[in-house]
Amino acid sequence: MYRNNWMGSVLLLTLVILIGIGLAAWKYELIQNQQAASANQPEPMESVTISVARAINHRQTTTSIGTVLALRSITLKNELAGTVRMVRLTPGQIVEAGTLLVALDVSVEEAELRAQEAQAVLAKTVLNRRQHLSEELASTKEEVDRARTDLDVAQAQIARTKALIAKKTIRAPFRARVGMADVHPGQYLDEGTLLTTLQGVGEAVHVDFTVAQQVAARLRIGEAVEVFAAGDSPTVMARIVALDARIDPTTRNAMIRARIEGAGNVPAPGASVRVRVPVGPEHHVVAILVSALRKGPGGDQVFVIAPDKDGRNRVHTRQVESGPMIGDEIVIHAGLTAGEQIAAVGSFKLRDGILVAVVEAVENHSTENHDAENP
Repeated sequence: MYRNNWMGSVLLLTLVILIGIGLAAWKYELIQNQQAASANQPEPMESVTISVARAINHRQTTTSIGTVLALRSITLKNELAGTVRMVRLTPGQIVEAGTLLVALDVSVEEAELRAQEAQAVLAKTVLNRRQHLSEELASTKEEVDRARTDLDVAQAQIARTKALIAKKTIRAPFRARVGMADVHPGQYLDEGTLLTTLQGVGEAVHVDFTVAQQVAARLRIGEAVEVFAAGDSPTVMARIVALDARIDPTTRNAMIRARIEGAGNVPAPGASVRVRVPVGPEHHVVAILVSALRKGPGGDQVFVIAPDKDGRNRVHTRQVESGPMIGDEIVIHAGLTAGEQIAAVGSFKLRDGILVAVVEAVENHSTENHDAENP
């Protein structure tokens, strides 16, 4: 009985071992078949759009906030008190030099002027008579001098009255745009009352802005800066015309003044604009499309495309040192050389060493020379 049980156990164990060996052999054959099938299949390949790294001339810039200033700007006030007789102040209107803006009542001065002119006519008549009599020795030299003095006094009084009338007749001193006004006929104005503001209108304006003292030390008269107005207004070029000799002790900034010629697209005086100021010398760098740069915890990187020993295109991860953006490009300070092909669109799905198929090449349409802003 015991012998039969032992023989049954041996047979069962032998059967289990044979089944295990059979399963192992089947699994091994299956793996070999899969490996053979994989060896016969093509290597995975990703489609990408490539771009070529290119050399550009690059100059760093910094941005400052500036204020537009008219070349000539005044606050218009009356020098003499009086009652308003006429007003021609239309806010926003452009007036030419000499245009009548405000006229005060001068009826008293005009009456005095007529009396003084009559007095001058009489004084001149007396002088002529005295001079004639002096030639006939019927009048003394003292009488002639007195008559000439009376005429001079009368003419001086006329000039004084005309000056008072002119001061009460306020005209535009230059071509300008009229500001807001609240002056009406019949209104009495004390001396020095604010009438309006006049902003000079011409072919140029000034833009005042501040930069750090280190930047100001490198700027020179005549150097170009870019001015950006709000909205979709185009960029306007300006040239530096003045550098403040003093550094603000609180901010350590210096005031710079630039001049814009032909200021048709510049906002009105007092408006705020952005000014892009060059910093340092120009130097050569490499630029690539922004879409080609991958940022990660390990730093910035790109996928460089190069043929392998079989002539097939593969990508290789390359660490780079990126700089500021210039339009749709970004500056690369280190890690790339001009002419290298890099993956642009579709680089997010790549990994080091993978095969790639080039769908198309993207060209950069930026200008050859760039001024790039500091990050």
